[in-house]
Amino acid sequence: ITGIENVFRRVVKLPASQNTTVAVFQNGENAADGALHLHDTRYVRITNLSIGETVTLSLQVAGGEDGTASKSASVLLDAGKSFMMGTVHDGISVDSTGATVVTALTDLESIIAVCGSTEVTLEVFVATL
Repeated sequence: ITGIENVFRRVVKLPASQNTTVAVFQNGENAADGALHLHDTRYVRITNLSIGETVTLSLQVAGGEDGTASKSASVLLDAGKSFMMGTVHDGISVDSTGATVVTALTDLESIIAVCGSTEVTLEVFVATL
């Protein structure tokens, strides 16, 4: 990926059975504490460092341009596996009206992770311009 100037990397311990926000994407440098710049994000990778526990990642999707989350999609992240995504600005959409191709994409507002009854560790890596 060309033009990358910043990387954000952190290791997060998820408490058992608790929702934990592991990344937030907002328009602007000071939009929210700890937020990554929505328009500059080019690569997101979340790796489950657990040996045997799964994690559910809830992708919080904005209903409009640079908006707050109004929809979500969840994916299961197996032990030792990674979830990857490119741009988060106009990079995702969720449609509950049917199984059709959606080409009008919106923004990923945040990623929330939750594990079962055992604590799990994740690595969060984000590359931005």
